[in-house]
Amino acid sequence: METAQRVVHRSALFSRLLWGLVILALLLFGYTALRENLPQRLTHQWPWKIKLLDFQSATAAVIATVGAALARAQYARTVRPALGHFGRAMAGVAPNDQLAWTCHFFNGGQDVAVITEVNYWLTFTPSARAEGASDSTDWGTSREVAAAIETRGLTAREDFSLELLGAGHPIPPEGLMFLGWFAEPAMREVETIFVKVRVVDRVGDTHERVVDLLKGVNRSPRHPDPPPF
Repeated sequence: METAQRVVHRSALFSRLLWGLVILALLLFGYTALRENLPQRLTHQWPWKIKLLDFQSATAAVIATVGAALARAQYARTVRPALGHFGRAMAGVAPNDQLAWTCHFFNGGQDVAVITEVNYWLTFTPSARAEGASDSTDWGTSREVAAAIETRGLTAREDFSLELLGAGHPIPPEGLMFLGWFAEPAMREVETIFVKVRVVDRVGDTHERVVDLLKGVNRSPRHPDPPPF
């Protein structure tokens, strides 16, 4: 279920409208070019008797709109977030001196990204499912997933923790966002948790990334992992 980053929505004002103007300019250019090359007797008949633009103006309209669209595309790549994640075993996060698997989300891009939506999908280990635990059937909130984990006799903020993230939370350029941690008792019950994060960038494009919080997890850590950076 883990996916690479993708664009799920383009800004209507700064993308679709702009490309609509490009198409309109091309249509006007085609009409003008065709009208300029028709015999004069046909230019007095419908619809060729309508003169919308001269050839120079139609050419300028195409150049201007295509140039604006390309400039927008280049700028969108510049401010595009680079969404990723990593996990490692850490000390000092879980209570009672437990080592915990910690999960971080980061934006490696050059501009801020603002969260619009965060959803979770939970799957239990085969042993937990054999004892009656039920995997997620749809995307849910962090509270819903935490409640499902607690049905296995685990306690939030003692055995695991999922950060409460919502719309409007900014991820600064080259900044980290903490997603949660899991102590060894939780990792015996939870197979994985997928997190779907959607963010909007400066030009209004919406990007999505689905990450696996327990990818590469050490379920029985004995010492902390070294810093990733």
